[in-house]
Amino acid sequence: MTRIYLSPPDVGPLERQYLLRAFDEGWIAPLGPDVDAFEEELSALCGPDVHAVALSSGTAGLHLALLESGVGPGDRVFVSSFTFAASANPIVYCGAEPVFIDADPQSWNMSPSLLEEALADAARRGALPRAVIVVDLYGQVADFERLGPLCDEYGVPLIEDAAEAVGSTRHGRAAGTFGSVGVFSFNGNKILTTSGGGALLARSQEAAARYHYLATQARQPVVHYEHVEVGFNYRLSNLLAAVGRAQLQRLPKMIERRRSIHAAYREALGDAVSFMPLADEGWNAWLTCVVFESRAKRDAVQRALAADEIESRPLWKPMHLQPVYEGVECWANGTSERLFEHGLCLPSGSALSDAEVERVILTISRSVQ
Repeated sequence: MTRIYLSPPDVGPLERQYLLRAFDEGWIAPLGPDVDAFEEELSALCGPDVHAVALSSGTAGLHLALLESGVGPGDRVFVSSFTFAASANPIVYCGAEPVFIDADPQSWNMSPSLLEEALADAARRGALPRAVIVVDLYGQVADFERLGPLCDEYGVPLIEDAAEAVGSTRHGRAAGTFGSVGVFSFNGNKILTTSGGGALLARSQEAAARYHYLATQARQPVVHYEHVEVGFNYRLSNLLAAVGRAQLQRLPKMIERRRSIHAAYREALGDAVSFMPLADEGWNAWLTCVVFESRAKRDAVQRALAADEIESRPLWKPMHLQPVYEGVECWANGTSERLFEHGLCLPSGSALSDAEVERVILTISRSVQ
């Protein structure tokens, strides 16, 4: 029986063509014309006044964004708790401390009401965070109409972790463009992949130039190697950028396919499970996420899927429940803990066949009866 994976890379002849062309033309070294073109094409996807910087990972983008926001030892950074560890770890890289903000039950993204409470409390104590990182969960853009003004009111930089949201929009505006900085991931399981990689979206050419500089070991523009500050080896390779260029061309079709898979799940399973609330039609449908009435039922379905060689995964374990962050301050309302205990991610890759989607549906339908 062929195994069905959660979100495998969707690559084909076009990616191979771009990759081999870069190889045959000798652009093997870290930088080259495909990196430049990938940045231009990614900027065009996200709209005017957006300047993309191609990086080795989304985590690298968050690290640079925090550093340029002035985050350092002794600082605090508010961050979504319902997310992957890569959203929080760069805070620690900077010597700062995360403060976790729980999810809104209506969107699963960061709760605006909890953020408001946490900011007001921090202001009273004279301990405002140096930055706020908001995650676009499972590709759905967060409620920045409420979150953004709160950060503006207190003068705190807003960083958008759009790692899962490439190609998503909210009210017609592209993911990654709602904060002072936006960050994408192009990891192997993302909707658009470069095998490994990511990008940072800056709001000006000057800011993008600064990020380029920091990501290239902060090398001075002289003939010898000259450095006046510490930099990082964070740039994306030319070969991987070539793959990304092909993926960008196919992105609309890949999103369309994932949305059709999500629609099939909703039609077939809507009476048996609850789905992630959707606030905007611009969602890229990266992963279809469902919630069961009990943890026991969720676990039974996951076991049934595993027995049929179908990969699934519980929703994110909240950061405030992770052993590595035990005791860290958290503004919690129980939403992310409930979702973790009852929720499941279903196979959603754009390369899934209709027969494979039907196989997933039949296995779930049998196990929830």
